[in-house]
Amino acid sequence: MAKYSGRGASRARTHGPELGAHERPTHLTQFSDLGLAKPLLKALAEKGYKEPTPIQAQAIPVVLQGKDLLGIAQTGTGKTAAFALPILQRLAENRMPAPRRGFRCLVLSPTRELATQIADNFKAYAVHMGLSVATVYGGVKYGPQMKALAAGVDVLVATPGRLMDHMAEKSASVSGVEIFVLDEADQMLDLGFVVPIRKIASQMSKNRQNLFFSATMPTEIGRLAGELLKDPVQVSVAPQATTVERIDQRVLFIEAQRKRPLLAELFADSSFSRTIVFTRTKRGADRVAKYLNAAGIEAASIHGDKTQGQRERALAAFKAGEMRAMVATDIAARGIDVNDVSHVINYELPNVPEAYVHRIGRTARKGKDGIAISFCADDERNLLKDIQKATRQTIPSFDRRNDKQLAAAAAVADKLVPAEKYVDPRAADPRNNVPSELRRNRGRNRNGGGGNGGGGGGGGRSAGGQSAQGKGPQRQGRGAGQGQKPGGARNDFRGPKRDAAAPEKRWSPIE
Repeated sequence: MAKYSGRGASRARTHGPELGAHERPTHLTQFSDLGLAKPLLKALAEKGYKEPTPIQAQAIPVVLQGKDLLGIAQTGTGKTAAFALPILQRLAENRMPAPRRGFRCLVLSPTRELATQIADNFKAYAVHMGLSVATVYGGVKYGPQMKALAAGVDVLVATPGRLMDHMAEKSASVSGVEIFVLDEADQMLDLGFVVPIRKIASQMSKNRQNLFFSATMPTEIGRLAGELLKDPVQVSVAPQATTVERIDQRVLFIEAQRKRPLLAELFADSSFSRTIVFTRTKRGADRVAKYLNAAGIEAASIHGDKTQGQRERALAAFKAGEMRAMVATDIAARGIDVNDVSHVINYELPNVPEAYVHRIGRTARKGKDGIAISFCADDERNLLKDIQKATRQTIPSFDRRNDKQLAAAAAVADKLVPAEKYVDPRAADPRNNVPSELRRNRGRNRNGGGGNGGGGGGGGRSAGGQSAQGKGPQRQGRGAGQGQKPGGARNDFRGPKRDAAAPEKRWSPIE
């Protein structure tokens, strides 16, 4: 155990290209040097912030000037303050009421957790400025969000899917947006949000300031940045897809069926005090959490299928130290901001190399050290190769295959929680981690009848197979309840047979 959890193992370091002139660290060392107003400086002092991070020192003056910005920065570099502080100052300098059902600044975030985190930071910085901040995301009721938007707010932090729902219901309007922020743009691409972002941006005024932040710059994201930004200033604090040098990384080669006992062996070390375990699938996260609890290790899972309340309770318990492990999918890789995470364990390597950077970035935050351990089965070696190529490093490795002690422990593990059927990671369904904001019922009748339930009579949505106006007959089974067209023609998506006694349970091809 010591050779895996201690800091004696050689540390993988990244040697990226030399930063350009515009990317060199600034000599400004105090927030007061950046031209921020006194209420902001007071709020920063109360939070204990003393010196700006490199991304903050470079971005804040640019945003204060009203210029568009393209920021390349990893998660955990302080980029939220880099755009929140100057935005609040610009809004305060030009005080005007927000439009009804509108907002002066819009920040789009890929996940609920990250949206909440960003909004909390805005509120903390604006505590002495009297500016309003609201959040809009899926997994919760619409009513309170509609009420918050009715009179207008200064800053709205939202996920794209739920914002589009509000726009469709006319409870939110983006026409009055003065400042538009797109955060974690590359994760937006991974989750399929690029098309919704384009639709949202198309309804905004062209006379706005745009701030675009991404840890990596894939081709599609570069194209989106070109569409949204006007003569932007680019700032970058690290080469793309690099990993934090403070993170002690290593790979453990292990058979797929022996990963669970190896995980339990690691947790036998008390230094694994606050650990995040990443899996590829939501079901896998639940099973790993169940196994850890059966082994006497307090754990909970967090992923897109959990309700907002479940996610918040699990995160709060993890932050409070009430459990040692939180098992998460990649959707949570950038939305978890927890101090003092001692270890990150990649129980399964991610299909997308850049996701590795964001996973391990949950540790070694705010100048502290951390440890990242990755399990690698034989069928994951190509994924490891892609990760090392993308991060430009060779990660130190240890071989735990053919370990008789783990073989015996694997048999015990199967009794505690039976192993699930093996799935080749290269054939894993990428829709498995689609967040709830994107999960829409796809079986709508294009002719206007039946909505989500396919009820007859009127257009729009229906509940329980009944028409929206209540005039159409209630239908059950594989007929109109799955969006069947008049005349018996079925849509392209054909799901499993549903129980006619429970028509309210809708099958979705995404789910």
